Amino acid sequence: MAPVGAVAAPSEERAIERPIREGRRSHSTLRRQAIYRRSLALADMIAAGLALALCVGAMSPDDSLHLVTLLALPLVVVAGKLQRMYERDELVLNKSTIDEAPKLFQLATFYALLVYVFDEQLLSGALGSAQMLVLWITLFVFAVIGRWIARLLVRRVIGPERCLFVGSDESFERLAHKLAGDDPRGELVGRMALNPTDDPVLIAAASGRLHHLIEELDVHRVVIEPSHESPQHMLDFVREAKATGVPVSLLPRILDVVGAAIEVDHLDGLTLLGVRHFGLSRSSLLLKRAFDIVGTTAALIVLSPLLALIAVAVKLESRGPVYFRQTRVGRDGQPFEIWKFRSMVSNADAQKAELHAHNEAGVGMFKIADDPRLTRVGRMIRRVSLDELPQLFNVLRGEMSLVGPRPLVCDEDERILGWDRRRLHLTPGMTGPWQILGGSRVPLAEMVKLDYLYVAGWSLWSDVKILLRTAAHVLARQGM
Repeated sequence: MAPVGAVAAPSEERAIERPIREGRRSHSTLRRQAIYRRSLALADMIAAGLALALCVGAMSPDDSLHLVTLLALPLVVVAGKLQRMYERDELVLNKSTIDEAPKLFQLATFYALLVYVFDEQLLSGALGSAQMLVLWITLFVFAVIGRWIARLLVRRVIGPERCLFVGSDESFERLAHKLAGDDPRGELVGRMALNPTDDPVLIAAASGRLHHLIEELDVHRVVIEPSHESPQHMLDFVREAKATGVPVSLLPRILDVVGAAIEVDHLDGLTLLGVRHFGLSRSSLLLKRAFDIVGTTAALIVLSPLLALIAVAVKLESRGPVYFRQTRVGRDGQPFEIWKFRSMVSNADAQKAELHAHNEAGVGMFKIADDPRLTRVGRMIRRVSLDELPQLFNVLRGEMSLVGPRPLVCDEDERILGWDRRRLHLTPGMTGPWQILGGSRVPLAEMVKLDYLYVAGWSLWSDVKILLRTAAHVLARQGM
């Protein structure tokens, strides 16, 4: 990612002299969006082709079906267009195939229904129920894989989105940090300050600067932090940004408090945001607990040989217990003992004070990248987070959840005050939003905020997404 810094605005006179015609999009913006749309449509077509080949070519000896079913192939693009599946990459900066998995499930369902109608009308029901079921399931799986590959390849070809930020220095730095990474999806190429004013001359000058910077920096997206000091000026500025033809994203600070669990309501031209009650209902808690029990039981059955192998390796390498137990703060502030495979020498706690000067995790947490207290087996199992597998027993006991807020030690928990303590409304988890962003490398304040927003916007699908992303990190051997 290129170095990010504030860009000096050109003179107001020069900016106003070179306005961009309303609604015109730059060639690079149009090219990016066209590549994304066509790549996703092609991925869906390939997924549908593979699914049809499997359910018809492999399961049916009737060659007459093959040509006719090929005619049903373009229907997947029709189904995708009806669900606006090819517009999302223009609207959303943080594009993720996992996020749209529910939409892809709907796409597979809709396409299977279209093929069923097509089959009944033209083939007199030649496709059996087993073939339709195979088509439905395989299309969903192939579409998820295909879109993930398509986005990966497209980002390699056209690079990350070039974003112009309009707002404060603090939010600029926060956004730059979020966009940075091994596979950045966007890069900030400049910042524009927007001073609150009602002066039409200054408003016109700000609009001119925006148009100039978009053209000068080849901006693909404008990210605006709304200001409440001059609301009418801000509304006009957002309209101006939309009129340039470049995609626009808003960074509302109110979502830092209420999370993403909001409902947009329209009351005769007045937009209202409905904020969900903080915390989970009794039925949601029961659903989350049932998900934990089923998932943990299945994991223990599958992973039991691996658990036994790790236990033997830990015991043979060094003296001391197989398991490491530590008191953590759980739901509603109740302490519990967390279980892990011992990955350090038996006197690791006694050496902690000597190593405190090498702490890399910041205030309130302790983390050393190359910790000398680690054993050889411990270093290996930590690299892929296998040391945390005994926490599955904590989940069965109800002390932890598969996904939840980070379980903190007592001295870390004492630093969390006020509204942030509402993160304890849910049972702590083996993984969570903090884990997929780097685990202990995430500063304590940022981790607490992530936990708060997780609790505020909880859904079962959010737990599934976090588990999938955690698995991806483990498979990539990132050692969270």
